[in-house]
Amino acid sequence: MGNKIQIGILGDGGWGTTLAILLAKGGHQVSLWGAFEKYTLQMSRSRRNPKFLPGIKIPAEINITSNIKSVIRNKNVVVLAIPSQYTRTILKKIKNDFSQNTIFLSVTKGIEIGSSKRMSEVILSELGPVKLAVLSGPTIAREVAQGIPTTAVVAAKSNAIRKTIQAIFNTDKFRVYTNPDIIGVELGGSLKNVIAIACGVSDWLGFGSNTKAAILTRGLAEISRLGKVMGAKRQTFSGISGLGDLVTTCISKQSRNRRVGELIGSGKSLSEIRRHMQMIAEGVPTAKSAYALSKKYKTEMPITQEVYRLLYKNKSPRQAVKDLMTRKSKEE
Repeated sequence: MGNKIQIGILGDGGWGTTLAILLAKGGHQVSLWGAFEKYTLQMSRSRRNPKFLPGIKIPAEINITSNIKSVIRNKNVVVLAIPSQYTRTILKKIKNDFSQNTIFLSVTKGIEIGSSKRMSEVILSELGPVKLAVLSGPTIAREVAQGIPTTAVVAAKSNAIRKTIQAIFNTDKFRVYTNPDIIGVELGGSLKNVIAIACGVSDWLGFGSNTKAAILTRGLAEISRLGKVMGAKRQTFSGISGLGDLVTTCISKQSRNRRVGELIGSGKSLSEIRRHMQMIAEGVPTAKSAYALSKKYKTEMPITQEVYRLLYKNKSPRQAVKDLMTRKSKEE
């Protein structure tokens, strides 16, 4: 893979900025787009992203701009690092501005509310049959930005696209595996955020390792159940984008979704939490979408159901725990 791959990144949050840094250090030509002109100018001048990635220097060679068309045009790869509920709106703005051979890479871990579509489905519905891949895995942005060894997985129907993205992103600190199972990789990355909220509630209530192990294992079981009926491969959920991402998000002190769970456990309402959080915790909207998917596919997802009720029905955390523990007995 040559050193002059042209890459545009949409989304100047922590993950978008981190990937811009990773790719620029890999020798690629990178442009980073943010929605707010004043903030992107500030980032461009200071070479910092104080809101979303404080303390990390942004290399001078990264072009930071609020001009979305310039970030899309004539690019080999366009990375979509936009919050899930805004992705469709942004895609509508770029419909006629990309090259036919551009690969679109979704790195957003969420499911659209209302349509219950995965991000790849949203992209295809707005842009048509573009070249498409998704990147997911246990990738806490700050750790990647700091050069801490990390693994991820890229999924695409085309083996050539998988190999291309793998070659572009691979470094001695960031190792990318390939997987043809787009559905499984996206569902694992999205649904684990809901389970992480449950772990945060558990942590706040003072429960121990036994409880967290139960949430992780039973959470993975219900993610796998839904994935299977939606067409995913069950083994994907035992891999990097399934179990790997689930463990990281459920135990990391930097996990926004786990933090939301702690705040819910402390008695704060969802509206209070949203007012004070700078960055979006994807598990909040995904809980609503996942609950809808469980109903649509008639799939038992008790932890997801309780997280949905905690967030949107003001259910008591201790009552949610009691209801989970006193459900009808069953085989594992």
